Amino acid sequence: MLVLEEVTKTFNGFTAVKNLSLEIPEKELFGFLGANGAGKTTTFRMILGILKASSGTIQWSGNPVNYKLSSKIGYLPEERGLYPKQKVKEQITYLARLRGMDKKEAADETDRWLEQFKATEYADKKVEELSKGNQQKIQFIASVVHKPELLILDEPFSGLDPVNVELLKDAVLQLKDSGTTIVFSSHRMEHVEELCENLCIMHHGQPVVHGRLRDVKRSFGKKNIMIHADFDLGFLKDIPGILRVRRTAEGALLQIEKEEVAQEVFAALQGRGFVKKFELEEPSLNDIFIEKVGASYE
Repeated sequence: MLVLEEVTKTFNGFTAVKNLSLEIPEKELFGFLGANGAGKTTTFRMILGILKASSGTIQWSGNPVNYKLSSKIGYLPEERGLYPKQKVKEQITYLARLRGMDKKEAADETDRWLEQFKATEYADKKVEELSKGNQQKIQFIASVVHKPELLILDEPFSGLDPVNVELLKDAVLQLKDSGTTIVFSSHRMEHVEELCENLCIMHHGQPVVHGRLRDVKRSFGKKNIMIHADFDLGFLKDIPGILRVRRTAEGALLQIEKEEVAQEVFAALQGRGFVKKFELEEPSLNDIFIEKVGASYE
């Protein structure tokens, strides 16, 4: 388990992270959400030992995180960190050997990952010759080729098209199933919602939401109703208990105060026309994020 206790980081009087306490379960996917400047990357760099916390403690499996553990940790930074003039396979195997792998194992594991990512044709190309999306895939491979026990991914889906997003998600789940503890940040709520069991939403360096995803949704209270209809739904905004009405191409998405309001909405639709869909849904992570940090985020 990765444990952060009362962790604070200040830079020349500016507090980037303040009194952050988290327990990140072993062998799970943990998601960090927050606007730019919320403190996510600073937190990652403190976990890795790149930055020293101003106060507080960070421990993994009961031990302080330091360079002695670097061979067990993988890190994908948000910015590009590869050598642009070096060939892809040479670079990945070199980085794997720095993490303790022997030459043959590093080469074999590199080949396996390049094949899984449909990138074998790039093995002898220089990194600078690749598209941004393919550079991101190569950088991901470099972060996992040495089989880390703890993997930190900072915006891993950035710059990827939908096909490669799915390839990367499959790889992340594969690593999780093999026992890797994975912590990642993303601006894409749907990725965190789809992949993570636990999450933390940060705002101005502090957690505003933290816990298991299903518990977070349950405690939020509000529900959504998706309606597809062939008539105007604008009148619904006047029903007590409806907090927000957002029009969609096929109807409207309502946010309601509590489940009982759904019955009143359903009754109000009767006799007005054809209703193709009426579905009560859990609040989305996007709803929760906007509620907690939306004004500042926008």
